[in-house]
Amino acid sequence: MHCEMLLSEYHEKLPIYEKMKTVVLDLLRNCLDKNNILVSGLEARVKSEQSLIGKLELKGNKYHTLEDITDILGARIITYYSDEVDIISALAEKMFEIDWANSVDKRKMLEIDRFGYMSLHYICRIPETLYKDPELPQLNQMHFELQMRSTLQHVWANMYHYIGYKSDVEIPIEYQRNMSRLAGILELADEQFNRIRKDVNNYRRNVQSMVASGNFDEVPLNGDTFRSFLKLNPFRNLVDKIAAINQGEVYEDSLMPYYNVLLHMEMKTIGDIVRMINENKESAYQLALLQLAGTGLDIVAYSVALQNLCIVTILKKGYGEAGLMRLFDALYGENEYHKQRAKRIVEQAQKINLI
Repeated sequence: MHCEMLLSEYHEKLPIYEKMKTVVLDLLRNCLDKNNILVSGLEARVKSEQSLIGKLELKGNKYHTLEDITDILGARIITYYSDEVDIISALAEKMFEIDWANSVDKRKMLEIDRFGYMSLHYICRIPETLYKDPELPQLNQMHFELQMRSTLQHVWANMYHYIGYKSDVEIPIEYQRNMSRLAGILELADEQFNRIRKDVNNYRRNVQSMVASGNFDEVPLNGDTFRSFLKLNPFRNLVDKIAAINQGEVYEDSLMPYYNVLLHMEMKTIGDIVRMINENKESAYQLALLQLAGTGLDIVAYSVALQNLCIVTILKKGYGEAGLMRLFDALYGENEYHKQRAKRIVEQAQKINLI
């Protein structure tokens, strides 16, 4: 009879829980977006009637009212890294009213000699200051469960849940030991991902410092250093000078496609690029003058400066039309037009005694 009363109350409040699910998801999604946190998953569900019946069959005497069952509505945030769980939990504490007596940090409940289900569970309520619907005041009175865990913790929990917890047959101890060993491997992987991310972030900060220091000959050319170097706008003066030929505007496009080109041109450090700029900027401008003068073209791409610098460098090294064709093929894909373009540029370069 008691369980029937709880089921009746469940059916009565089901529309409220469904509405609450939408509200909670929106609040969490907005919070993550506002704080620029990228997560692996954000989900919520209202416990089904069948699932509730199963829970009541096991623990029905424990619950006096439906509100005592704190996971009728459950939300889950799955992070990429385990240390992000603490960041998100801090945000949740600011957003929601937390029932600390019923909240559980299962990460701290593990015995020292075993691995297992690691997750942070908060029992929450939505404060009126965060969201209020005058027609549904129950939204601010009813609890929901918020789970926070990493992707690998989520993988292990799901596997254990379906292999072990949901099985009608007791799992032999040797299989439980194998599951625990697997959990240990995943926990170690979680720690390593955290460490690798920190190391990579430290590396990138060091790269930015090295580039900002101006000791370019000591900075190896790679994708990160080139990206940091571009933030200094090293080609701005040249491209502005080229745009001024026809009093034009500069269209900002990406220079990252030139990274592989520079590697093929045997650039080893950022200092090599700086030297290319300093040694060839006047020739690159003279070439642009021949290309643009009289055309009336009043919009030029930001990349025109680096492209002309590459063209001048290739021609000065004696690679001729073949070298220019390789440049254009690398930037734009193979095209028969590139042969004509390369020939025309060589003729223009001869007019300014570049080759």
